[in-house]
Amino acid sequence: MPHIALEEHLPGITGLLEYRKDSAAPIRELTQFLLRGPNTLTTGERELIATVVSNGNQCRFCTAAHAATADALLGESETSACVRTDIESAALSEKTKALLQIAKLGQQGGKAVTTAAVERARHAGASDVEIHDTVLIAALFCLYNRYVDGLATVAPASPEFYAKLAGRLVQNGYNRLPQGYDHLRRQQ
Repeated sequence: MPHIALEEHLPGITGLLEYRKDSAAPIRELTQFLLRGPNTLTTGERELIATVVSNGNQCRFCTAAHAATADALLGESETSACVRTDIESAALSEKTKALLQIAKLGQQGGKAVTTAAVERARHAGASDVEIHDTVLIAALFCLYNRYVDGLATVAPASPEFYAKLAGRLVQNGYNRLPQGYDHLRRQQ
């Protein structure tokens, strides 16, 4: 049960963002820019960063939401499952593996990101912007994970819920739906 009164039809982060639309606006804008804006990393790769960080923080809601979104963007589910257990065995480029390792280190703490990890990413072809964005996405998802779990939001158990959420994130990104979320109340 959430620590504060939230709309029951809006579990996880959506309920929190709707609770304080004023503070949600800049967070949504940053998330939209980092995860959907112009970038040499694909949207799927950026969703994998969110998945790795959320999984490391043991945030059930965010892990399920971003794994489902990565799956939808990648067109398969093996990669997101693999990076949650063993990044190095995933069928990904060496650059992506190195960046995911940086994200995992960043999830542990900023000072955990080592020169060796950054050099590995550079050697695999990562640009400074890609390294920067990986660290920033990791930091942003640490914020989200702590926000979601710190207020004890509901994390549905249904994979169907996360598949629908992933569909909205793929189609609309991280922007607030123009019509709001009352239509989800009717879907319960």
